[in-house]
Amino acid sequence: MIRLFTLVSLVLTVALAHAQVDAEKLMGEFEAALKDPRAVPYGHNKETGKYFAGRGFKMYYEVYGSGEPLLIIHGNGGSINNFIYQIPYFAQHYKVIIADNRAQGRSHDYSNDSLTYEMMADDYAALLDSLKIDSAYVIGWSDGGINGLLLALRHPEKVKKMALVGANLQPDTTAVPQEVWDLVRPSYEALAAKPTLNAIEKSSFKLLRLLCTQPHIDPASLGQIKAPALIIGGDHDVIREEHTLLIYKSLPRAYLWIVPGSGHSVPILYKDEFNKTVERFFKTPYRTINGQGRFM
Repeated sequence: MIRLFTLVSLVLTVALAHAQVDAEKLMGEFEAALKDPRAVPYGHNKETGKYFAGRGFKMYYEVYGSGEPLLIIHGNGGSINNFIYQIPYFAQHYKVIIADNRAQGRSHDYSNDSLTYEMMADDYAALLDSLKIDSAYVIGWSDGGINGLLLALRHPEKVKKMALVGANLQPDTTAVPQEVWDLVRPSYEALAAKPTLNAIEKSSFKLLRLLCTQPHIDPASLGQIKAPALIIGGDHDVIREEHTLLIYKSLPRAYLWIVPGSGHSVPILYKDEFNKTVERFFKTPYRTINGQGRFM
């Protein structure tokens, strides 16, 4: 049976090869933290976990802290616990809303064969509506960054500011290096060639198809987004740095942060810098820098 690898695990080899930090050690600490029985069970917390009746499925989510709302969105094949380093940090000052994306984690979606980023962006808008939240700050990682862009495009009133790391606009080599596609596409093609799929394979195929055939976002459309954005990427990310630059340049109100010596896992390997930089971005009013301001 073909096994689905999450995007994080697929690109870990690339990330480790170029990281300035001791990446293997830090990823080991992250894995150990996930298994720590004393830790808050993010992603399966009975005290705060709830289900929202979404369109054709039930969306699992958890809420932590109080203050202005902050929506956190994970990547392909991931879940709430990808953000064990961000949830407690931001819950000190924000009301953190974090969910398992459609067809991932505890948000099972066995009845629908289709899966698009647009569907997921709409899911998050509906979740915020159900919680009576007019607008929120947004953190999105990988596919979560794509969802953040589409949330701002399709539901602009929902996004105050957004910090997006490792997002892409197209599923091709202009955005993602061939060496990364060589890791992903064989599993997708093998499942696509099978005449029948069991339940686990169907779920895996749906996520791999999403990864390999979407999104299709016109860079020019990003000019419609009014919310300030912090666009983040590693200089050896699975997303080409020039593509991350394209996203930044296409947004009318954006900052850019390229993390040196980093792959795709910035929120894990550079958790402290990530948390502090994103928090500063959220708390500081956006300013346009031009003319004499470029010298400051």
